[in-house]
Amino acid sequence: MATADTPNAPDALEALGLPPIDQIGFVVRSLEEAKQRYGSLFGPFTEMDGSVEDADYRGKKADVHLSILFGHSGDLEMEFIEWCSGESPHREFIEKGREGMHHLRYRVEDTDAWIEKVAPLGYKPIWYKQFSADTVFAYLEREGDPLLIEFLQMPEGGPGTS
Repeated sequence: MATADTPNAPDALEALGLPPIDQIGFVVRSLEEAKQRYGSLFGPFTEMDGSVEDADYRGKKADVHLSILFGHSGDLEMEFIEWCSGESPHREFIEKGREGMHHLRYRVEDTDAWIEKVAPLGYKPIWYKQFSADTVFAYLEREGDPLLIEFLQMPEGGPGTS
């Protein structure tokens, strides 16, 4: 719900000049079920280990084991994430009994600068990892909003190709 202090998030985010959303992330209980359920819509899929070590998670360092499927709808990437073990926003989502749309991703040139830009809208980083000088991601939440946003700073060709 928008207030004077936290304007309507989609409108306010758009006004900041964010690039288009390039990924919709879903958390699922089973990648095998997701393949069956969504293969005809978003496949073929690419599968990978999405584990992250030593990320900043709610004020502490944490590891997580994730399995991931990537599909597409046109240019929009569809990500399906199965939480396997460890600490992450995906675990919270599953433990709350949820499954489905989890986050929207924006590719940005400077993750840290965008974290500062969206802070007045009530967004706070809850999961953050800098892999290298040119590759950083952050998941952000805001109170009362179940949908997270992700900022990804990474060259189009992958880390180290800028």
